[in-house]
Amino acid sequence: MIDFVTSNWAIRGLSLIVVFGLVAIAVFAATNHFSRRMRVSRELSALSGDPHGPTAESLTRKRNDGAWAKIVKGIESAGLNLGDTAETEITKQLRAAGYMSSSAPRVYTLVRLILIFVLPGLFLLNVYFQPEPPSLMRIYFTCAIFAVLGLYLPNLFVRAKADRRRTEIVNGFPDSLDLMLVCVEAGLGLESTLDRVGREMAVSHPRIAEMLTQTTLLMRAGASREDALRKLGDGAGVDEIRSFTTLLIQSDKLGTSLANTLRVYSSEMREARRLRAEEKAHRLPVLLSIPLVVFMLPTMIGVIILPAIILAIRQVLPAMAGN
Repeated sequence: MIDFVTSNWAIRGLSLIVVFGLVAIAVFAATNHFSRRMRVSRELSALSGDPHGPTAESLTRKRNDGAWAKIVKGIESAGLNLGDTAETEITKQLRAAGYMSSSAPRVYTLVRLILIFVLPGLFLLNVYFQPEPPSLMRIYFTCAIFAVLGLYLPNLFVRAKADRRRTEIVNGFPDSLDLMLVCVEAGLGLESTLDRVGREMAVSHPRIAEMLTQTTLLMRAGASREDALRKLGDGAGVDEIRSFTTLLIQSDKLGTSLANTLRVYSSEMREARRLRAEEKAHRLPVLLSIPLVVFMLPTMIGVIILPAIILAIRQVLPAMAGN
């Protein structure tokens, strides 16, 4: 077996590729594990430091004083305004994608401006080092296409990230509703329930835990329940959570049972999730028919008619030619 592997170059190359892949996966896993441990230890050391020292930065300050935010502040202090006429719509879109910083719309505009010039510049740099550069018209149209791509690629990225975040929230929210129901039936209030569920789901569903924790902090800071819950629905950007917060507000105003409300809405969300799964399952045959028609149908037709073609070449065509 070893002689066969060493003598066959294909098997030898495949073996080397497999060994390289296993080593790369092991190195990546080890690096990821140690980097996570180092990051957690740094965060713990920062939290356990002096509350009045330089390490005691709030999450909002860290989020607002990032590298991109500092670049934006430097550019705007130089006299270039990065504000947009549709900044409200951009802010909603970025919040749906998880970018809660106040400087996120201006960073988004800056990234689009950079890509408009960087992508054509990279193409021109590639053209410069080519021995035979293309025509001027081709360079012009290619640069125009790359500029349009640089303008719309951040929008596509933000939309895709918002869709992934929305899917994660919708799929994980029924579990949080079950935990809320257990906490409410155990005798906890709404604020204590949100705080407890937010801490319990920090690992399994971190996005939902972040939203619930922010809502709890708003209530503790003095905001009313209605305002905090409405901000929860608007910040999530998901219709199901917006309906849930509206239901909680109405239940709080009318004095109805919060446990019954959570039980009914949890069952409805699970039913909706089951219907979405069934819808995706019913779409599979239609999606599978496309590769079947494109790849397998021509092969099957060729296999079926190949004997007839051979028979026609060997007998029919010579008979027609008079031989």
